[in-house]
Amino acid sequence: MGDKILPIYGYGQAVLKRRGKEVKEDFEDLEELVGNMFATMYNAQGVGLAAPQIGLSLRLFVVDTKQFDEEGESSPKGIKQAFINPEMIEEKGKPWSYEEGCLSIPNVRGDVDRQPKILIRYQDEQRKWHEKEFSGINARVIQHEYDHVEGVLFTEHLKPLRKRMVRRKLDKIRKGKIKVDYPLYFAQK
Repeated sequence: MGDKILPIYGYGQAVLKRRGKEVKEDFEDLEELVGNMFATMYNAQGVGLAAPQIGLSLRLFVVDTKQFDEEGESSPKGIKQAFINPEMIEEKGKPWSYEEGCLSIPNVRGDVDRQPKILIRYQDEQRKWHEKEFSGINARVIQHEYDHVEGVLFTEHLKPLRKRMVRRKLDKIRKGKIKVDYPLYFAQK
């Protein structure tokens, strides 16, 4: 299992706006890549990370919401897993608003409306297919990361006023005029 810290691609990188390609059966070092993604995510104090955020246009993301659990690792509420070749089947329920952020868009946060329940199909690291329902914060984090493999950023879900308010911050990120505590690869310098 890998534990290499990879640079995270910042806002403005073209890979963040592309739909990820399927992770093929013959993809080598999948387990190492997943391990590196978890290590990179933890290093940046995130709860999710998608392959496009490390420069790979692949349909792959990792999530660890156990960090939200007050009961710790043994709590059944949170999840820690990889989602390979995910397909969103259904999103349902009354949308709820929650403040989101993104490791590729540091220091920018905003309320995003998402539906509270999802049904998603995906492969695990052993290439076994699963179809599973998630709800609450687990569903939200999965939806956020799923957006990444579809080439969508959370800022696209912000209300128009909030979008205008963060425009200047986004431009600073694109130009590399910010400081973060983890390796961040900027579009321009």
